Amino acid sequence: MAKQGQTSTQGTTKGTTQGLEGLTAAATNAANSSPAAKGLPPVHLWNPPFCGDLDMRIASDGTWFYMGTPIGRPALVRLFSTILKREDGKHFLVTPVEKVGIRVDDAPFLAVEMTRETDDRGRLLRFRTNVDDWVPCDSAHSLRFEAAADGGLTPYLHVRADLWAKVTRALYYDLVDMGEERVVDGITMFGIESGGEFFAMADAEQVREAL
Repeated sequence: MAKQGQTSTQGTTKGTTQGLEGLTAAATNAANSSPAAKGLPPVHLWNPPFCGDLDMRIASDGTWFYMGTPIGRPALVRLFSTILKREDGKHFLVTPVEKVGIRVDDAPFLAVEMTRETDDRGRLLRFRTNVDDWVPCDSAHSLRFEAAADGGLTPYLHVRADLWAKVTRALYYDLVDMGEERVVDGITMFGIESGGEFFAMADAEQVREAL
């Protein structure tokens, strides 16, 4: 029995699939329910009952942990990522029959590679996530920038629904190198253009001082 002021973890996953193997089987079945052979499961259509929290965590560097141990199988991480859903600021793994909560330290994905292309809109940046999704940076997949602890900026790329990928520091510096100044709502901003959109990083004067 938990002491007063403590929360017992016993039974936090009551009613869920039993352990990692059960969750893997459920995730596989969910993935196979996708109408397209290589498409993502339609998690946005599923609203199963909440079955408790699972001892699973996504660290800020993109590593997935189960019961404190890193999940060392990339294919398994990829599988779980396809049934990930965010609601009311919390992250869940969802199948048609259950929903379990997991912890995410920062963003659930990490953008680890970037390519530069050209289309009829001009420059188009594409990012590869740590689970091998390729995401174009455009009006449907925007970039946002947040203040970092070291005084710089941390970029985030919209992947899908309410899920984001944190852009690595190395790619952030590449974005800065490609950046330009534009007037946005009467203010000169420093930012990056991709897919016909301009994504402002910060006030241009502040960026000049920081650099």
